[in-house]
Amino acid sequence: MRMRHLPVLIAGLSLSLTAFAATTDKWNIPVNVKKLDNGLTVIVSPDHTSPTVGVSVVYHVGMRLEPKNRTGFAHLFEHLMFQGTPNAPKGVFDKTITGGGGRNNGSTRPDFTNYIETAPVSSIDSILWLEADRMKTLDFNEKTLKNQQDVVKEEIRVNVKNQPYGGFMWIDINQQAFQKWENNHDGYGSFQDLEGASLDDVRNFHRDYYGPNNAVLAISGDVTPAQGFALAKKYFAGIPKRPTPPTSDFSEPLNTAEKRIEQSDALAQVPAIAAGWKMPTRGSKDLAPMAVLGELLAGDDASVLYQGLVKGREVALNVDSLYGLTSPWEFDGPTLFTVFALYKPTSSADVMLKSIDEEIAKVVASGADAATLARVKTRMLANWYNTLESFMDRADTLAKLQTLWGDANVVNQIPGWIDGVTSEDLQRVAKTYLTAANRTVIDRKPVAKTAAAPAAAPAPGAPAPGAPTAVKN
Repeated sequence: MRMRHLPVLIAGLSLSLTAFAATTDKWNIPVNVKKLDNGLTVIVSPDHTSPTVGVSVVYHVGMRLEPKNRTGFAHLFEHLMFQGTPNAPKGVFDKTITGGGGRNNGSTRPDFTNYIETAPVSSIDSILWLEADRMKTLDFNEKTLKNQQDVVKEEIRVNVKNQPYGGFMWIDINQQAFQKWENNHDGYGSFQDLEGASLDDVRNFHRDYYGPNNAVLAISGDVTPAQGFALAKKYFAGIPKRPTPPTSDFSEPLNTAEKRIEQSDALAQVPAIAAGWKMPTRGSKDLAPMAVLGELLAGDDASVLYQGLVKGREVALNVDSLYGLTSPWEFDGPTLFTVFALYKPTSSADVMLKSIDEEIAKVVASGADAATLARVKTRMLANWYNTLESFMDRADTLAKLQTLWGDANVVNQIPGWIDGVTSEDLQRVAKTYLTAANRTVIDRKPVAKTAAAPAAAPAPGAPAPGAPTAVKN
């Protein structure tokens, strides 16, 4: 008798487990937000699972807003933020945080610059004092500026000029895909512009963009909201707000004609291709489908393009993708979804593009089957939650979302946006955005391959023979 009821019991248990999983798979990040009288937005996300904290201060300025004759300045300025103040001379910042058992970093992106720390909770007063101190002023001096100009130039030599491919999939392709200076200049900067930066430039940039009203402070970890807000008020409330310059309109429509460029590379051993498409705007209903589509196409070794180009047709050596310099959620102006791949010397850019187009056409025609779509979403959600495990990354994500979206609670909406993407959504965004007309392509060839290549008819949209091409060495 009991055995007859077993399948029913198992079915009931299964339903119960499914319901349990559906509720426990969702992680709601606590988000408490207050704005100080000086305009500084403060976020506190308590988590008492360890006696540590993560802190992030995000300023709403990045490469896109740097002065037009000062390419690379936002990144140079990020370096200067670690060079001391009249109250905390050079070295004190790092020594205090690392000496207390913590670590820190910073980065510059098109639409923000972030400064992040993690440490035992006993160090939180020191961290907030140091961040408030450098928000007030810096140790402006010629020696430090010259030193950091040289450091940044060396960073460019190491990461770009002396590297195969030289970051062409994010530096050069932006220069070709966008029309407005804010979107297409080299955010790493020219040596001429970096050397031309003056102390007045540094003072003005700090005055204009590093005021409390242009920043978000986020604290995550072993603090209560009351403690976090009290500490923020203690250290930051006395800093006066400062006028922030109005921004220009740097929006751009989708491109209407394919652009193809060929470059040579003295250090590369095999050719590579980067194909970038302008993305949906932030906040668009197409953004989450675009993020899922990007993962479906090139997110991992199980992706459509890896299986189609590397394993299937065997024309590519690898496939990777990127969303500008950030993630699909962290931008505030025109950006690209870019597929980057090394391809076999026996193949060609035309073959690569034809193969990519064939795979995209399959998505346009049929979308993704249920199992594949579920796998892609699960991977995206796992990556999303894994990132938020770290207190420092959690604070940083909250600060960036508040800065860019005006709402840190977006952190709890993104999983639902991902989960809600349908196969029909993928078809729509693939058809709308991943078109040849909206595409910019750079074919990057080793110098020897370029020199040995026989003359051939130019591809559609390619520059005529003898026409200037963008070559970066």
